[in-house]
Amino acid sequence: MIALIDYGAGNLTSVRKALGAIGADVLVPSVPSDLADARGVIVPGVGHFGATRVLQGDWTDAILERIGEGRPLLGICLGMQWLFEGSEEAPDVPGLGLLAGRCGRLAGAGVKVPHVGWNAIDLARQGTIAAGITPGTQFYFTHSFVAPVSGDTVASATHGEPFAAIVERGQVAGVQFHPEKSGDAGLTILRNFLELAR
Repeated sequence: MIALIDYGAGNLTSVRKALGAIGADVLVPSVPSDLADARGVIVPGVGHFGATRVLQGDWTDAILERIGEGRPLLGICLGMQWLFEGSEEAPDVPGLGLLAGRCGRLAGAGVKVPHVGWNAIDLARQGTIAAGITPGTQFYFTHSFVAPVSGDTVASATHGEPFAAIVERGQVAGVQFHPEKSGDAGLTILRNFLELAR
């Protein structure tokens, strides 16, 4: 069972549908204790970093407990940014802090923000979450804030400036794009997560 966290930041329907298409059983937990039997946890999201405030406390404790048990965590879009220490979008709201660094607003001369549309990725290193993904693969992005490129970056993308597109450290991974809207390549990412959860 994969737990899909609903914290009011985006529509879960497309993520649930994509997971169903690859044979995953999905639970949307109503309370943190529902995570006890989850084989993996996905934190999706679109919108403002401030929305993650509701995850502080019992939700964060339950997610960290699952990670401590070796169960994988995947953050999608805003969910990936939440894996970091925080974001300048909501400076008073802490992130999960599993990855070092803070997220910032996209800043590049001559580009539109938000960044919306298909963009290629550049692979920086091997990562379990990106198995089967080749350099130049296109994914669908929609965002205004980005995570920094660091040692946890598996792949970057460029829109005015390079930013982390896929991150991974141990059982924790994140993607800035929307795999549920990225065709076969996106489904490959989700299948890789299911393999981690088995």
